[in-house]
Amino acid sequence: MINVTVDNSSLLRNDVRKLGNILGEILVHEGGISLLEKVEAIRKKAKSLRENYNEELYLSFKEEISSLKPPVRQQVIRAFSIYFHLVNIAEQNHRIRRHRQYHLHEKGCVQPISIESAVSSLKENHFSEDVIQKVLNDLSIELIITAHPTEATKRTVLETQKRISKLLQQFDNPMLLKKQRKDLDESLFNEVTALWQTDELRYRKPTVLDEVKNGLYYFDDTLFDVLPDIHEELENQLQSYYPSHSWKVPNFLFFGSWIGGDRDGNPNVTPEITWETLKLQRKLVLKKYKEAATELMKRFSQASSRVSISEELIQSVKQDEQLYLEPGEAWPIKNEIYRRKFAVILKRLRNVGNTKIGYRSAEELLKDLVMIKESAEKHQPANNKLKKIRKLIRQVELFGFHLATLDIRNHSGEHETAVTEILKVVNITDDYSALSENEKVAVLEKVLGEPRPLLLVEEDYSEETQEVLNVFQMIKKAHSEFGSRSIEVYLVSMTQSASDLLEVLVLAKEAGIYRLHADGTVESHLHVAPLLETVDDLIAGPGIMKTLFEMDVYRNHITERGNHQEIMLGYSDGSKDGGTLTANWKLFKAQKEIHDMAKEFNIKLKFFHGRGGSLGRGGGPLNRSILSQPAETLGDGVKITEQGEVLSSRYLLEDIAYRNLEQAASALLEASANASKNLLQGYVREKSWEDAMEEASKYALTKYQSLVFGDPDFLTYFKQATPLRELGALNIGSRPMSRKGSERFEDLRAIPWVFAWTQSRQMIPAWYAAGTGLQSFAMQNDQNLKLLQDMYKKWPFFQSTINNLQMALMKADLQTAKEYINLVEDKEIAERIFNDISDEYKRTREILLLITGNQELLDHTPTIQESVRRRNPYVDPLSFLQVHLIKNMRETDDNYEELLTEVLLSISGVAAGLVNTG
Repeated sequence: MINVTVDNSSLLRNDVRKLGNILGEILVHEGGISLLEKVEAIRKKAKSLRENYNEELYLSFKEEISSLKPPVRQQVIRAFSIYFHLVNIAEQNHRIRRHRQYHLHEKGCVQPISIESAVSSLKENHFSEDVIQKVLNDLSIELIITAHPTEATKRTVLETQKRISKLLQQFDNPMLLKKQRKDLDESLFNEVTALWQTDELRYRKPTVLDEVKNGLYYFDDTLFDVLPDIHEELENQLQSYYPSHSWKVPNFLFFGSWIGGDRDGNPNVTPEITWETLKLQRKLVLKKYKEAATELMKRFSQASSRVSISEELIQSVKQDEQLYLEPGEAWPIKNEIYRRKFAVILKRLRNVGNTKIGYRSAEELLKDLVMIKESAEKHQPANNKLKKIRKLIRQVELFGFHLATLDIRNHSGEHETAVTEILKVVNITDDYSALSENEKVAVLEKVLGEPRPLLLVEEDYSEETQEVLNVFQMIKKAHSEFGSRSIEVYLVSMTQSASDLLEVLVLAKEAGIYRLHADGTVESHLHVAPLLETVDDLIAGPGIMKTLFEMDVYRNHITERGNHQEIMLGYSDGSKDGGTLTANWKLFKAQKEIHDMAKEFNIKLKFFHGRGGSLGRGGGPLNRSILSQPAETLGDGVKITEQGEVLSSRYLLEDIAYRNLEQAASALLEASANASKNLLQGYVREKSWEDAMEEASKYALTKYQSLVFGDPDFLTYFKQATPLRELGALNIGSRPMSRKGSERFEDLRAIPWVFAWTQSRQMIPAWYAAGTGLQSFAMQNDQNLKLLQDMYKKWPFFQSTINNLQMALMKADLQTAKEYINLVEDKEIAERIFNDISDEYKRTREILLLITGNQELLDHTPTIQESVRRRNPYVDPLSFLQVHLIKNMRETDDNYEELLTEVLLSISGVAAGLVNTG
């Protein structure tokens, strides 16, 4: 079958060859030798076309593609698609292999970007225990699974891929017997066969609860165990490098979710769905605790006749058995005190929600587990840690009874509409929405400054307003049922003014989540966070927050929330609105300006980075995302979205999940420690660097908007020269592709915007206009290019920006993209806009090579460079087929369903080949 070298490692090549050969055998079985020969012929022509382009070969390749007929055509599409899935598995397996090799074979060699490397660096730079402990106390990473998964791969397929990966790992065992290796070969063949014989397309859109269950899969399978392991590794490394200090690492790494809580533009997310989400999360976490407690019960078999058990524990067992257990439920062996206690724990876990028997809070469970641990440690050798129970204690601390904090998000317009109706009913103002911003703020301040509620008990509010009110009432109820950590933040998308946040506080006040008592004291049980998305909103952000921080009523709320303010920054819409270079700079600048302003008010800020998985939506490795932020903003913690398209690649396999989170933790630890001493490279930035970015950004913005908003034919080109129309049928998410079902560009969501450009191989959201911006600045005088080169060497933000641009250009392919302009009905529009894109591509490539000093794109990361370069030719057949099929489908109604299925298979295959979706 297809054989591509995706790394210079012979072990990786062996894995790819092994999987490719199996797929080849399956093709022969499913379609005969003729199918394998057809796939091979197409593969060889695609590869030759890349290596030595000529018109005759190009026409022959296109003829080979267009001559395919059903059912062979679909089999060819699936052959290339499944091959990419297998290559992805092999690459992940090799990443796991390399991680283990550091620990097994390279004695004394510390793996880069690991927790050990971070602690080792702190030691080398003479950080004291006290300084490190202070950094640890403030360290915080929150990773949020988003409510709009764009994972193009079905759950069933992911599970098969996971089994294939597990089997591959076993082949590395040097102690395998001949029979065991034969059994592994057979199992691997069976799993790849199952992958081929599984229908990879969804035939209905997932419901919100389907998405919730998909998210919970990662908690169940990897995150529940990996998160405590990261904390333990940090504790162990600190103990190893600083043995004289007794370390207790605070909980700093958390996962949250938007799935089931993100209402913005998704009418399917109702208060009832959010409530059901919270119930499902609690059900899972209780199941995990019961499993862990059952296992511990087996291990804690010590008898009081053999060891000395604490009197506190003995008395608690006697009391608990009387309070919570029925006759016959107690552990029958009286001197096995620990098992008697675990019997009580399991009974109370099974009855959470039953206030008479069940645990009312995770803190009650925690108290019982700590009691057991402290008693057992007294008869345990001093240097031997009780790892199993310590891990469960950490898990309860991390996950509580809520599993993952659920953020609620809604559009600012929804709140304004509800508040307008409420204020009219009580005769405060006839049309709140028509007031000026200053007038709105004055009205809201007055309402928040009075203890009296606004809502009338018997009043019939509109369905829309009642729905908004129901959300806040549900939050209040959730705090009582699932704990205050179940919902902590309410995000206001499209925040454009201070009143947008005050409206949410008013609605929270009506539900009793925010309260002003008669004596003037304030209660506030919910963070209210703005989401700054567009370029204009990012520019306005510092002013919006300053207005709020200067208000007594808002400062009282902030004080009650620990003097803490969360601010979310949207990468997708900013890039869609102003281009990637401008958006990245405005995001950086907004963080710096808001941070400096908040410091004057002594307010701690946590920036929430709404990054996507793809480059056009701020994607990239977690550790690079962290290091590219203004260093001074890291001290109060970092929050980052983990969007649907990266979940399987980062968290499907436990080893990969561990490595991904380890890199993030190590990057933040080292950066925060260095920032605390102003040592972090890039902490002190040259003013000339910021001036350069400001200038380049202006040029880039003008260029970007001249095409996207200035060319009246651009939207036509986009809709016709990409598979945008067809993406809606891929059934990868519960949300509509656009807000309000609108055809307007402004209402199109960033996910399909990026996904469609990625499929067409143009990828303009990830790079377009950056070349004009950088080149225009460089050409102003002889010194500017040297300045950009220095910035690349010394400024992590600029280095990350340039490297992401290189990756985007490497993955884009305008030779293949040119095929998509055949889908545009007006040839003049097609040629004109594509030529502009092509010219900008050349311009961007030239300036990037000058700035980096590279001969070719990604010379600094040869492994990734080689992987992308080797993959591209094998994506080509899928892209050519996609264009051919879309053209046929748009021109005729004949065989529409069959053609659509094949188009969707090609979309899934391209996504797997490029390791990108939206």
